[in-house]
Amino acid sequence: MQKELENIIKSIRKYIELEELAGTGEWGQVSLSGIMSGRDLSPAKPAPVPADTLEGLKKEALSCTKCDLCETRTHVVFGAGNPRAKLMFVGEAPGMQEDLQGLPFVGRAGKLLTRIIESIGLKRKDVYIANILKCRPPDNRNPLPTEILTCEEYLIKQIELIRPRVICALGKFAAQTLLRSQESITRLRGKFSDYRGTKLMPTFHPAYLLRNPQDKRLVWEDMKKIRNQLEK
Repeated sequence: MQKELENIIKSIRKYIELEELAGTGEWGQVSLSGIMSGRDLSPAKPAPVPADTLEGLKKEALSCTKCDLCETRTHVVFGAGNPRAKLMFVGEAPGMQEDLQGLPFVGRAGKLLTRIIESIGLKRKDVYIANILKCRPPDNRNPLPTEILTCEEYLIKQIELIRPRVICALGKFAAQTLLRSQESITRLRGKFSDYRGTKLMPTFHPAYLLRNPQDKRLVWEDMKKIRNQLEK
């Protein structure tokens, strides 16, 4: 409990600092480190990801040390699939099997995701699959705000390079992060929203469906809407 509390406090402090460095914090033009040290420092924007191809971006991500997850990961799970996919799936973070293999959605939830993809006449090789976080949080805990903020830049760049027609956000964390919303996944799912000019459909995470198989029919309804959008 003490360790978890320390991690949360550290995360909040880092999140505030990163927000201020990006010029979006409530402190305006003065960085948190400047305030704490008594010096007025001009904020510097977070370093952009220096990659203009998906392979270049992957190479950058594989050596990333921007947050503490680099100390506990086995592999960076960058993403996999068709680099020109019309449909892109975005989950929360890698689990144990994903961390061991370096590939997204390869466990039980991954097998279910494969069946979901096939239900609309596609195969895994036709789509692209990624996560908000590229490294597994210890013990599969929820992502911390600072981890999302520092890692999301990779996902944003992935989406810009792939340019999918539709993004399917799998689960609460992916949907809330991409839509900047605090609404529950129950309220968000089933409706298209806009994400930087791309249609985004939130739906339940496959891991949730393994625990709540009665809601598979709701995901099927969401996937039919995605299929119809892709066919337009």
